[in-house]
Amino acid sequence: MAERLFLLDGVSYAYRAFYAIQRLSNADGFPTNAVFGFVRTLRKLIADLAPERLVAVFDPKGPTFRSKRFADYKITRRPMPEDLVVQMPVIKEWLEAMGIPVVEVEGYEADDAIGTLARRAEAAGFEVYIVSGDKDMLQLVSDKVRALHAHKDNAVLGPDEVVERFGVPPDKVTDVLGLAGDTSDNVPGVPGIGEKTATALVQQFGGLEEVLAHPGEVSGAKRQENLRASADLARLSKELVTIRTDVPIELDLDKAKLGAPDAERLSRLYARLEFHQLRDELVERTDTTDVDYRLVNDTEALAALVKALEGVEELAVDVETTSTDAFRAELVGISLAFAPKQAFYVPLNGALEPRAVLDALRPVLSDPARRLVGQNIKYDMEVLAGAGIELGRVAFDTMVAAYLVNPARGRYKLDDLAIEHLGIKKIPIEDLIGSGKNQRSMADVPLEEVARYSCEDADTTLRLKGLLEPHLREAALLELFDEIEMPLVGVLAAMEARGVAVDTALLGAMSAEFQKRLDALAREIYEQAEESFNLNSPKQLSVILFDKLGLPVQKRTKTGPSTDVEVLEKLAQLHPLPQALLQYRQLAKLKSTYVDALPALVNPKTGRIHTSFNQTIAATGRLSSSSPNLQNIPVRTDEGRRIRDAFVPGEPGWLLLAADYSQIELRIFAHLAHEEAMIEAFRRGEDIHAVTASHIHEVALEDVTPDMRHRAKTVNFGIIYGQGAYGLSQFLHVPVGEAQAFIDAYMTRYEGVRAYMDNTVAAAERDGYVETICKRRRSVPELRSASNQTRALGRRIAINTPIQGSAADLIKIAMIRIERRLSEAALKTRMLLQIHDELIFEMPENEADAARALVVGEMESVMTLSVPLKVDVKTGRTWGEA
Repeated sequence: MAERLFLLDGVSYAYRAFYAIQRLSNADGFPTNAVFGFVRTLRKLIADLAPERLVAVFDPKGPTFRSKRFADYKITRRPMPEDLVVQMPVIKEWLEAMGIPVVEVEGYEADDAIGTLARRAEAAGFEVYIVSGDKDMLQLVSDKVRALHAHKDNAVLGPDEVVERFGVPPDKVTDVLGLAGDTSDNVPGVPGIGEKTATALVQQFGGLEEVLAHPGEVSGAKRQENLRASADLARLSKELVTIRTDVPIELDLDKAKLGAPDAERLSRLYARLEFHQLRDELVERTDTTDVDYRLVNDTEALAALVKALEGVEELAVDVETTSTDAFRAELVGISLAFAPKQAFYVPLNGALEPRAVLDALRPVLSDPARRLVGQNIKYDMEVLAGAGIELGRVAFDTMVAAYLVNPARGRYKLDDLAIEHLGIKKIPIEDLIGSGKNQRSMADVPLEEVARYSCEDADTTLRLKGLLEPHLREAALLELFDEIEMPLVGVLAAMEARGVAVDTALLGAMSAEFQKRLDALAREIYEQAEESFNLNSPKQLSVILFDKLGLPVQKRTKTGPSTDVEVLEKLAQLHPLPQALLQYRQLAKLKSTYVDALPALVNPKTGRIHTSFNQTIAATGRLSSSSPNLQNIPVRTDEGRRIRDAFVPGEPGWLLLAADYSQIELRIFAHLAHEEAMIEAFRRGEDIHAVTASHIHEVALEDVTPDMRHRAKTVNFGIIYGQGAYGLSQFLHVPVGEAQAFIDAYMTRYEGVRAYMDNTVAAAERDGYVETICKRRRSVPELRSASNQTRALGRRIAINTPIQGSAADLIKIAMIRIERRLSEAALKTRMLLQIHDELIFEMPENEADAARALVVGEMESVMTLSVPLKVDVKTGRTWGEA
């Protein structure tokens, strides 16, 4: 069987990658989307098709013989986007590191180089595959040369497929293109003749010259006239689209053999681009012969370990369990490390009695004088608390520290941090427990294997702490880490352990009701469509909306007309079916995500739902929640409010209390911008949206209508998020000019706002980052992008992050203080949830006044700003009431 040579159209591949992935860059602001997409798709092609030889071909800089032959050749093409231009050398660098030859020949296009290499390889007996979506390439197809569309499931086109696709054999493709031209390359062709007509003419007459020789036999007087007048233009067009196969290329095809890549060079490149997972794949499993990892599985060894820990001031702890859900997991073992490359694993399913292990380690782990270190230590705290051990001084979480150092990294797993900071590739957990259907419990893994794995976790965590702490200090983040983020870990662990109660009977009744409404909506949609179809199928919906109902296509995707929410909202103004479908989708999502899902999430041991609060997700510092996400329950819809009614106190006769910061981001905005007019309005206790409306619309405060206030509110928050006139016009459903007039009036009234925005962006451009009031940092590499769109995004990030991040810092401090004060006051009131700027508590009814006063007092005095902080508090028997 002949060897296969793959010839890659590098520029085409790069363009596809660039547009397929948006807004990806490294910490320095260098765009990486095209490189990442190129690497990902080519790696997949290599993995799927295993080519023996591969060459990547690119267009050279400067003119080619075609542009010299026809000055307007490709003149209508837009220049390559700047963000792609700067990535092209990096793409070639990656190819070279992979051992893939890069070919570009001055004066010739990539197509010509590919054509030359294809014919040369064909003559040498190779099977050739041209990887390109360009239809011009079809002229090169032969019995030994195939066109391969990698972006269409690796579809292979031979001579028969070319005839099927193009209507003519490969050697006639240039005749068709000569007549029809090519608008993408500004190849003129014959006016009035498109590709379909050109194909029919070539089929009828046999070729371009034959068509030009018999214009009078072609149907249509105008077409005959054009053929006579444009004969030379057709011949020129055929010349332009004909791929040269005689380009002077000095490439030994033996150098195209795919071999082992340059791993070291690739690793450096991936590190620079911040392609963490790709770099991780290159790292070999670390030699662990120089470590001292011990299994502690008898009474003497346990006693010796406890004795050795007596004078230890800092200790890394890691637990092994049967589940990632801390409140359903069973503790399998505990690993401890207090010196680099040394760790101890104490199993609870070994020779020792579990109670003896816990009793021996409890004094060690609960000692407040000993600094405890962990990776995502909140989980360890919750599991150990369930086993009867309350951790003492939780001082350092490597996951949280890595997040503060680089909040845009996105991945803070121990395996990733170990590779990045220590160059260590840890034992994958799949090596122990497997994956998928064959996955086993950690309790079933042999003790020696668990010990090695768990000791490595604890040891790695301890060593990471030693590297990350100096980074925090250098970035002036240590105070934020020690005073806010680490104390918050314990608060969140306590909140998660408490959980929140739900009325499952109410949710069951709501589920049945929602299903009836969904069935009714489905019938209504089918009646309007005059047929049944799969409501969850974009393809079937597209046929109904655009083919059957004739509604206008709003935008297209790779698979056809889009039917997303934005499109349906526009179409809803033209026909009732899209409106009904929007209602159906919203109701179906609420039913599946909350109404049906929440009862299944109730813990059988506690009778409560235990959400997980995430500290390391949002780059602004905001908390998020998951499993379930309780922050996304719609608050402005009747259905969302009813779902909140299902959240109830967990004790009979108790109440829920909701304390919500009033307009916290606007207040912080006024403080940071030193905007006196806004500051005075807040000090006077005025409605800031009404005040803004009175200025924008130039009316007295008492004459502001609800619609005016709504518009002003949209402007207020739009400014905070760096929104421009176009974005504001979309929210307000007004012309762009009217939206710009609102912004201009706003800036005229609030003079400090423009200065704040300009100064903040300038500082971000100078320093590379912005800071919150508490010195939380976020890098803004987007401001250094060559793309106007990306720089505009960077400007919005720079303006908003100090505001939103300061609000996040503020409520975190409030949570820490409230948790401490509730304990000191010996109140039974418990903090349960944090939802953006709102805190939810449950409390005995007789503590309502005391709890309200404590919560409001702490939240309103948490930080001294130039504006007063205001908290709205409500109580009720359900979250909906509160």
